[in-house]
Amino acid sequence: MAKGKGRRIRASQPGGRPDMRQQIMKIQEQMLQTQEELGDKTVTVTAGGGVVEVVMTGHQRLESITIDPEVVDPEDVEMLQDLIIAAVNEAIEKSQSLAAEQMGALTGGLGLGDLGGLLG
Repeated sequence: MAKGKGRRIRASQPGGRPDMRQQIMKIQEQMLQTQEELGDKTVTVTAGGGVVEVVMTGHQRLESITIDPEVVDPEDVEMLQDLIIAAVNEAIEKSQSLAAEQMGALTGGLGLGDLGGLLG
């Protein structure tokens, strides 16, 4: 058979599966919308029994850090630094989990394993 003379494979056959390109485009639109919405969602984390509070968006942007004045000890700045680091790191993890959960909700029931050749 000469080059270019083979049968064309259609993305959708009558009575078959829906057009995969349309499905992929719809998922892409939903993913973009979900990404935008993540910026409006926040996670709040505390450390040291609540003396340090960190609020972070779904885009991993730090919104605020609140420190109870009672924990501010000029003799032990290192402890305060450790609490802030712990709270920020946990907030990053929670924010990433939120993003993964939101995105996973879009792709969970779509059987993306069938798209391996198209996406990989």
